[in-house]
Amino acid sequence: MNPRTLILGLSAAALLAACEPMPVEPLPEAAPPDDCRASAYQGLVGQPVSVLAAMTFPIGTRQIGPNDAVTSDFRPERLNIEYGSTGRIEKVSCY
Repeated sequence: MNPRTLILGLSAAALLAACEPMPVEPLPEAAPPDDCRASAYQGLVGQPVSVLAAMTFPIGTRQIGPNDAVTSDFRPERLNIEYGSTGRIEKVSCY
């Protein structure tokens, strides 16, 4: 192999390697917005649904049972409290 060919081949490989994109670290996942302050009510999860009667909630809050029909419109400022057939609160979220 000719030294000139070898140098030319190594130079071409070095140039191509320099064009390789740098790996980008993925951004950390952003926490979902808490527009309805659902995080303040997470202590209700696992409690009996009867505790809700003694509490006050923001206007528009929905208490959703296992067979309740609800609208599918997305309102991030609306607090939703879901309870199951066991009578215990299963989820508190904004939607």
